[in-house]
Amino acid sequence: MEMKPESTWASALSVFRPKSREKLHSWQLSGLPGTERGNSASVFRHGTHTPPCCSRPPKPRGWGEEPRKRKESLGAGGAWGLGSGMEPRALWLLCWCGFWCHGRGHGAGPGATFSPTGPRSSEQQAAAFRESLNRHRYLNSLFPSENSTAVYGINQFSYLFPEEFKAIYLRSKTSKFPRYSPEVPMLISNMSLPSRFDWRDKHVVTQVRNQQACGGCWAFSVVGAVESAYAIKGKPLEDLSVQQVIDCSYNNYGCNGGSTFNALNWLNKTQVKLVRDSEYPFKEQNGLCHYFSDSHAGFSIKGYSAHDFSDQEDEMAKALLTFGPLVGIVDAVSWQDYLGGIIQHHCSSGEANHAIIITGFDKTGTTPYWIVRNSWGSSWGVDGYAHVKMGSNICGIADFVSAVFV
Repeated sequence: MEMKPESTWASALSVFRPKSREKLHSWQLSGLPGTERGNSASVFRHGTHTPPCCSRPPKPRGWGEEPRKRKESLGAGGAWGLGSGMEPRALWLLCWCGFWCHGRGHGAGPGATFSPTGPRSSEQQAAAFRESLNRHRYLNSLFPSENSTAVYGINQFSYLFPEEFKAIYLRSKTSKFPRYSPEVPMLISNMSLPSRFDWRDKHVVTQVRNQQACGGCWAFSVVGAVESAYAIKGKPLEDLSVQQVIDCSYNNYGCNGGSTFNALNWLNKTQVKLVRDSEYPFKEQNGLCHYFSDSHAGFSIKGYSAHDFSDQEDEMAKALLTFGPLVGIVDAVSWQDYLGGIIQHHCSSGEANHAIIITGFDKTGTTPYWIVRNSWGSSWGVDGYAHVKMGSNICGIADFVSAVFV
């Protein structure tokens, strides 16, 4: 019987950790009904390239640098297990990972420097793991006195060099953003914000999934947003098919990368009905598109919106309350090593490269943060989630935001 990587990682990790872009004003929408104007917010300029979601970013400018404003971008405590007494455990985990992890993935696509399908020598695995340990020590040493700062350490990606991690998990292709009239209304409710809100508390967010070695984060985020949008409307919460989007979204590249905007535009223009995951299960690789008859039951969208909420994160929070979980694209280079805490630094690539879902926020503590659902399994981060500081556009979390309407 084959052991699933996610469950085995959860068991193994228990020994290591405790439980210049111009702006336009007003929304840029597709298919959203309504004519009343609300508060203004900036949107992407028409005809620019879409931001990447899952791409191989340029070489980081340096670990620990302060996150910089992404106005020019057009694309989308101590470490656990790092003390001297933990090194034997670390070596044991490396050996375990070499057995379970390598050889499970698919090609990283054009331009990638690493193919996960090939065998890796024990020397390569050991070198990658040693580099990870050194990187964890460095990341955890930069802001030791900062409240609730993120903790970095050993997880399921510690056996990968950073360039390998980027080639497999952070992938994108650029494409033209569809043109819509800039003079469209926005319907964000003008409300006071609660100190904490999480759509998971409303039981309208599905469980964290695992994209494995498929660079399809763009599809996971879009499908997750559709799932929640229907649940908020009173429909049963169901897992919808990510594989359908990977195989059939013709303006993307499947497991080799894609754009959330392209996927949303495809869903909106074609009115494709997403089927249930049980009818079209995830295969961790590209496949031929399976078509269903018009009479087949499914879930289509009525429209979507695309936003730049940089410098307007309170408006972003209002959008989340109004529309439901939001699709976002972030710089996730340092997320390779994330274990928990609030991410406040270390987003150094300067380029959006990974798609996620923002399900809520928490402003009850001294450091407010966004609650971010990832697609790397529940053993990563905080039960599959990351906490990202609010108010400073950390990791570019407010730059490329979308909402789905059903």
